[in-house]
Amino acid sequence: MPASIITPDDLQTFKRELLEDIRKMLTQQNPSADRKWLKSHEVRKLLSLSHGTLQNLRTKGVIPSTKVGGVFYYNHDDIKKVLENHQPNLK
Repeated sequence: MPASIITPDDLQTFKRELLEDIRKMLTQQNPSADRKWLKSHEVRKLLSLSHGTLQNLRTKGVIPSTKVGGVFYYNHDDIKKVLENHQPNLK
């Protein structure tokens, strides 16, 4: 088997490809899957809600939230419960 010589350009190319693959994997991950607290923009994306709709749900107490330093946080488990409680009966 013939030996191959790896050049610095080969290593740079490998590095770029590896970093690009890692970026793709990180962006494909669901940000809410392993986090307990979500910010408003994450909840809006998860539930496909507008800013105003999320604000109305928060104000009415449908979706509980916690405000820390001007930022609203939502417990991921609470979001799941709200979704489960508002499913229509399919009988």
